Order: sequence, then structure tokens, then C-alpha cells
Amino acid sequence: MNVFGVPVGVFALALAGLLLANHAAADSTPALSTATTTAQAGLVDIRQLVPDIAEDIKYAGSDNFVGAPVDGYLAPKCFLLRPAAEALARVEHDLRPRHLRLQLFDCYRPARAVKHFVRWASDLADQRTKAAHYPDLDKSQLLGDYIAPVSGHSRGATADLTLLQCDASDAHCAPLDMGTGFDFFGPLANTDSPLATPAQRTNRALLRDAMEREGFRNYPMEWWHYTLTPGPATDTIYDVPVQ
Repeated sequence: MNVFGVPVGVFALALAGLLLANHAAADSTPALSTATTTAQAGLVDIRQLVPDIAEDIKYAGSDNFVGAPVDGYLAPKCFLLRPAAEALARVEHDLRPRHLRLQLFDCYRPARAVKHFVRWASDLADQRTKAAHYPDLDKSQLLGDYIAPVSGHSRGATADLTLLQCDASDAHCAPLDMGTGFDFFGPLANTDSPLATPAQRTNRALLRDAMEREGFRNYPMEWWHYTLTPGPATDTIYDVPVQ
């Protein structure tokens, strides 16, 4: 018996091989780059492209869910691989005529920072940031959907951000109401959460539309999280410090 002109045995073997290949690709661990500097990794400081972009790099300080500066963040800077940096710069350029701007919370994230997150999540006794970041969840629930052992941020093409609305002279800018702060763990942070108000959902959609026009895709569990798709070097993660 033939399937599309191919003997059944040959077709079955080919299908099995394809399924195994896909399964292996899905389960494969990304390779850790040997780069020791941002230049070696091909990472670009976004301020080389947009010198006055608004930054509030949370993991370089203590205003984050860990409650302390995170391993690998030696300076409050945003680095991305050049294609992602250039796409993000285009988003900013497109927003400015409407008196809107981006504000960046995180960009490239060293692999050592992700390990710091996992250690923190495993320390169930440390509840200092519960009220601000996971008020409705037990800390034991954070590993998995919220905190994973490998982050897409470490590939250099993902950014966490929000929108600022500026006045007519662009002299004063304030964050739009998105319904939660950055790194809020819970369903209200889901981009299309019905728990958000209509105005908050409108603001989230405004950010999503701006990012999608330049090729970024949202992670539905986090309104602030965007990845350039397709992105560069998706099989490689980096551990170069942010400095």
C-alpha cells in the first residue's frame, strides 16, 4: 500500500523520524555562549540607537520581586542583539509623533540572573515582596509558568516594557495604566485578562499594536513581555554581565 505514492513502511519511518526530530528540538537546551563581553555577544546598548529612551531597569536595583539587585546586573542598561535593538528603536520612533514613548524594564538578561530567580523562588521563607508581586499566589506556585530555569531574555531578543504618555510639548511623560506593575504574578497581568478594566485593556492593546508592527510578539501571561519573532540566535543564551 502506498501513501501519496510512497510505500507505507517508508512513510511510517519518515513520519516517526520527523516526530522524533520535533520532540528533540522542543526538549533541547539552548547552548550557552562563550562570549565574555557584550561586544563578543553582538549585544547593543539601546541608547546607541535612541539616546534618550526611558529606562527603569528593575533588576539593577531593589525595586523588583527579588527585593535586591540581581546577579549579573552591574548597571541599569538595556542590551539587545542588533536586529532586536533596531526593531525596538523603530517602535520608539513610530510612537513619538503621538506623544507616546516606551519605558524599558528589562532587556537582555544574563543566565546567572535566571539562576538567581530560581534560587529565590525555591526559598519559600522569603516573603518580603509577596504583597507587591504575588499577593494571590503561594510562592511555591511561581516556578514553572512564571519563573523558568531558562529565560528567553537570555537570548537577547526580548524586552519588558510599558508605554508613557507625554504632554503636547513632550516635556512630561507618565506611565499609562496597565492594571498591574511590572512582574506582577497573577491572572490580572495576563494581556487579555477580563479582570482588567476596559481602559487598561485599551492601553495594553495600544502597546501590543505598536510592538507587533515591528515584529515583536507578546507573551500572553505578561502584558509587558515582547520577543522579536523570528529572532536571532534562538538556540543560544548568554551570560555576559550587564555593565
